Amino acid sequence: MKAVWYEATGAAQDVLQFGDLPSPDPAPGEVLVRVKTSGVNPSDVKSRAGLRGPIPFPRVIPHSDGAGIIEAVGEGVDASRLGERVWIWNAAWRRAFGTCSELMAIPSAQAVRLPENTGFEAGACLGIPASTAYHGVFSDGPVDGQTILVTGGAGAVGHYAIQFARYGGATVLTTVSGDTKAAHAKTAGADHIINYKTESVRDNVMDLTQGAGVDRVIEVEFGGNLADVALVLKDGAVIATYGSMADPNPALPFYDLMFKNVTLRMYLVYLLSDAARKRTVEGVNAALASGKISHAIAKRIALADAADAHETVEAASEMGNIVIEV
Repeated sequence: MKAVWYEATGAAQDVLQFGDLPSPDPAPGEVLVRVKTSGVNPSDVKSRAGLRGPIPFPRVIPHSDGAGIIEAVGEGVDASRLGERVWIWNAAWRRAFGTCSELMAIPSAQAVRLPENTGFEAGACLGIPASTAYHGVFSDGPVDGQTILVTGGAGAVGHYAIQFARYGGATVLTTVSGDTKAAHAKTAGADHIINYKTESVRDNVMDLTQGAGVDRVIEVEFGGNLADVALVLKDGAVIATYGSMADPNPALPFYDLMFKNVTLRMYLVYLLSDAARKRTVEGVNAALASGKISHAIAKRIALADAADAHETVEAASEMGNIVIEV
């Protein structure tokens, strides 16, 4: 099979190799997927670059997200799954071989039926961006009637979070850093957009909520945004955060948050509990089946040019997801 792999960490053009590898066979409990698309996420490029530590296996086929068709099943897997269109999660999480190849074997539960109205390109965006967004929005229950602030609404996760929150019946405020990103966030359905570079987030949120504040924040940059976010929370609000790159060790205004009875929910989508994973997978698929969720595909890149895809993600120059066409 054709595949992309690396055997040492480093720059994409230096370490990523394209060529032929032996085709895998599905072990008991696994399915063999003919991969159609492979999603490239920041975590994938950081692992390849060595920013997540030394290479964990002698050879790594990267990428946790992807989509394709089940071509064979291992012992114990119902043969009715043959031919099923699926999307994949956690393919490269603590595993050597991810989705950046023509074929991959993976535990059956990690290959989820892809709704009929959803293409393979979108399927490559569901394991990390969409699932991170869905869990952030719904991890504490329904959001109908709530007001939700999504920071970084032009990002891959933020774009999905806006849509899921609207799908769930919430009013959505979002922050962006410029007019182009504002237009992108608008396509996701944000009710109100705040340019944090030129406007006061606190003043705008409080004006838009008539002084009430927000019920929930889906937070891409916890430390960097905490000074503003702490001032716009209702009593009993939730901050659901999946990132804090600008300030990885922020000082916490403990009493300000405690006296508002705020819940701080930090999460890593790779480590969802079985119950949370089930809710997320089923919820994402139900939202997709509703026809109310769109997908921002920024670039489609051939398998042989996977290094270019990694460099594009590293440059953070595109709004939307980078998908490799296998």
